[in-house]
Amino acid sequence: MKKILDGMVVIDLTRFFSGPQCTLFLAGMGAEVVKIDDPKGGDPIAFAPPFDGPGGISLERKSDQDMGLAYLKRARGKKSVTLDLKSPEGLAIFMEMVKKADVVVENFRAGVATRLGVDYPALRAVNPKIIYCALTGYGSTGPSKDDKAYDLMVQAAVGLMSMTGQPGEPPVKTASALSDAISGVFAAHGIVAALLHRERTGEGQAIDVAMADCLFSLIFDEPFDTYERLNLAQRQGNRIMRFSPFNIFKARDGWVALGAATHEEWLSLLDAMGRTDLKADPDMMQVGWRIVNNDKVDAVVTQWTSARTKDEIVSALFAASVACSPVRTADEVMQWPQLLEREMIVRLKNPLTGRDAAASGPGFPIKFSLTPGSYDTPSPLPGAHSEEIFARLANLSAADVRRLKGGGII
Repeated sequence: MKKILDGMVVIDLTRFFSGPQCTLFLAGMGAEVVKIDDPKGGDPIAFAPPFDGPGGISLERKSDQDMGLAYLKRARGKKSVTLDLKSPEGLAIFMEMVKKADVVVENFRAGVATRLGVDYPALRAVNPKIIYCALTGYGSTGPSKDDKAYDLMVQAAVGLMSMTGQPGEPPVKTASALSDAISGVFAAHGIVAALLHRERTGEGQAIDVAMADCLFSLIFDEPFDTYERLNLAQRQGNRIMRFSPFNIFKARDGWVALGAATHEEWLSLLDAMGRTDLKADPDMMQVGWRIVNNDKVDAVVTQWTSARTKDEIVSALFAASVACSPVRTADEVMQWPQLLEREMIVRLKNPLTGRDAAASGPGFPIKFSLTPGSYDTPSPLPGAHSEEIFARLANLSAADVRRLKGGGII
């Protein structure tokens, strides 16, 4: 079956995580994503640790067939060419490609695209219908627009680190690069919306996506600016300040996460724990009191969970319709039938070995009933599609490509 974005040509100038995450989703929905990398340096993550190769997973490149795991995940479903955008001839070839493209995505630092001559005004001049998406740390406007940013700095800048961790402990970031991943999703969403707008009006446009904006827009659902006035610690650990209990609890063989988000769930939890006596306690029946006295509430729950296994706790709370989950390790997650059934854990392939990699990647997360998304091809070798793409999108012959390769343009 065809995919939603079949026929759309996306030129991908991105590197590292946020931009490649965006174009990965577009590829999963059927767009032809063409990665353009510098012929001198290539994609910086293609041969960066950790590696997969004939000897398995390693932090050191042990053979010429070792490739970076991040690249094997983020470049799936894409095509690869190399092109020197800093050379006049390379820039001219790029502009020919833009004439036949639908979307251009870049995640340069603010101002770099303008210096290269590949910013939105330059591209709009050759293709007024182009959709141009720029991802940066802090956006193209504002006093911080020129600041260099990685996920760590963005999590610090928007306050997420000040809220993450246990009360009284130093700030910590989330385990994954959350602002990169989230901004990539927002950018893909914006591009699909802009393509819909173009379908209706014939107009192209520019999209300005900031990692900081995207992360802040999600975390600010939590009213962290009111915590001080409510006499609440800025760091709530695993809790959510609106509910109690809502935490992780020790079991005989590990940890479980459970929570009561409604009064009915709290009553059901008390029934499951055999603590119906607390229904007569006016304090325990008031969520405001429980929030202020979380430690007392958690002690009641811990007394029950600590005497049981994870499976026993999950089974009892499932029957009571109370939200609960074991805290899984990474190895346990990789064996979780739920993710396996939904094809969310898929084997990667290494194009240099021609075999399955010794690691897996995430599957396509949106399940369409008529136009299923997937990453149909493994990550390409850098420059693998140069002759095909340049012939079709830039009108270059095979001889032209060979000449340009010899001159370091391709």
